[in-house]
Amino acid sequence: MKLTYDSTVGELYKSPVGHDALAKVLLQLGLPERVLTNRAVSSLKLGTVARLTQKRLGRDFFDALLHLVNSEPDAPAAGKGKITPKWWKEAVFYQIYPRSFCDGNGDGVGDLQGIIGKLDYLKELGVDALWLSPIYDSPNDDNGYDIRDYDKIMREFGTMEDFDLLLAQVHKRGMRLIMDLVVNHTSDEHIWYQKALAGDPVYRDYYFFRKDDGSRTPPNNWTSFFSGPAWKYEEAADSWALHLFSKKQMDLNWDNPRVRDEVIAMVNRWLDKGVDGFRMDVINYISKEEGLPQGNETIGNLMGYPGIEHYYYGPKLHAYLKEIRAKAFEPHGAFSVGETPGLGMKMCRLVTGEERRELDMVFSFDHLETPGHVRFEDYAYDLNYFRDYMIDWITHYGNNCWMSLFYNNHDNPRMISKITKDTTKHTALAKLLAVMQLTLRGTPFLYQGDEMGLANYDFTSMEQITDVEAKGYYAEHVKTEPKEAVFAAILAGTREHTRVLLPWNEKLPPHHAGLRQEAKEEVREAYRALLRLRHREKAFVYGSFRVKSRARDRFVYERRRNGRVYLVDCNLGAKPCREYRLQGKRKLVYDTDPAVMTGGKTAYRKKRGMLAGYEARVWRLRE
Repeated sequence: MKLTYDSTVGELYKSPVGHDALAKVLLQLGLPERVLTNRAVSSLKLGTVARLTQKRLGRDFFDALLHLVNSEPDAPAAGKGKITPKWWKEAVFYQIYPRSFCDGNGDGVGDLQGIIGKLDYLKELGVDALWLSPIYDSPNDDNGYDIRDYDKIMREFGTMEDFDLLLAQVHKRGMRLIMDLVVNHTSDEHIWYQKALAGDPVYRDYYFFRKDDGSRTPPNNWTSFFSGPAWKYEEAADSWALHLFSKKQMDLNWDNPRVRDEVIAMVNRWLDKGVDGFRMDVINYISKEEGLPQGNETIGNLMGYPGIEHYYYGPKLHAYLKEIRAKAFEPHGAFSVGETPGLGMKMCRLVTGEERRELDMVFSFDHLETPGHVRFEDYAYDLNYFRDYMIDWITHYGNNCWMSLFYNNHDNPRMISKITKDTTKHTALAKLLAVMQLTLRGTPFLYQGDEMGLANYDFTSMEQITDVEAKGYYAEHVKTEPKEAVFAAILAGTREHTRVLLPWNEKLPPHHAGLRQEAKEEVREAYRALLRLRHREKAFVYGSFRVKSRARDRFVYERRRNGRVYLVDCNLGAKPCREYRLQGKRKLVYDTDPAVMTGGKTAYRKKRGMLAGYEARVWRLRE
């Protein structure tokens, strides 16, 4: 049913795109769902709301919203059937950022030989699969996410022979390997783009070129995620070219079937080598609205990026995902996880529902910032929001879809530093986060250094920052804001925190000289123990999920499968609290307090039924 101005707010909120778009607005504004779901508001007609908000939103806002909502005719399947077992549902993934993981030749840059040297460490830790951030040939404008040649290895990282050895050694240890697939854009140094600039009409249509109209102004008001307009003027072609990210990351035109054929052929070449799958970078951006229309100003102000409504859930996204799956992933039995910024739960269900044959999983990011906050903002993250978010997704995502569980990656600062700057709490907090990540329903994705308890770094100047996003943010905001305030925002949100070489590396590059953290063995042992527990007990993978308490700073839940029942008792706050009261026989199988784990019943009794700040316990219940 197509929605019109005679439709109600409630009807709009019931549609998958309408629900997620409005939920995103509420999140940005820090408002609760009841603002829309109460009877008075939900019964209002959209035409009435448009008139009442004419000055603040404008009718164009509702035109854009209705267009987006009506472009999706499907609704998510109920997802109430049995869960289909898959290896990637049972696996624990470990993301490696090759540049900062392990330096095998002592030049201050991580490389493939360094990764090979740490495979036994990862196997012993309990990792099942590795995800490598890009290792392809690149000029490194965005640390490898600007690819110059998909079929070559970046020289700093090694050779193709090194990669072949890495893949063989991973498989020899019974692990799997997935790579990063960056195909929304290429480097401007890619041969396709170079041919396009040289005037080749075939390759000109591989990208989005727009002839300058003589005004030397961009074709539309879209902005880049790395600051400034999303258009670069190319003097040689007297044209503008689209780049949603840096000026050296040029967006591919997926509407051109030649582009799709080239991408699919490249994916198949890697899968033929034996790669087990791909993480697909900003994959929901690959379909743009025909004509690249002007972005709505109100939506742009709310979301921070004018034009985003024309590509974050494009008109042919589903068709293109189905095509690459059918022609590459399915013939190889390969795994896919998509990075899908901006998509809410219902839209994610439409791209991951098993019956739809698009993506296996996605990374959704709405749990990484609490309502009303953004990454480049210095604030204290509230774990109660994380709890509520997890409960909502696990309860409503459906058995035909599967969640990813993560806190950190190469695009975000460390979560423990977002929660508190009190470094004395970080060890306990790191172990608490590990307990939840490895006992909730979904596939855990660890980021390198999580198991070491690493926190953010105390950067002192922009000279230490290589993050192109942070540098763009700084250059733009320092024009109108005090340098100290802008740098404080950089410290809160820069991706640089997770891109410093890990502690086992002796030599750091000059810009990171002196930045050193010690790996916490207590945290590492916690990960080992929890990974063993997760692998031993499928209740933590496929078991039912039932919340027992969600009081303030409390997250208590039960996992149950085939008569095996576990209760996970988490204190989300820094202050002590009473443990969850249990009846009947039970056995303590894990506690984040090492004294309890080594001291047994005597040490536990000394705590007198209390949980310390950020402590968690895992019980096996005997019925």
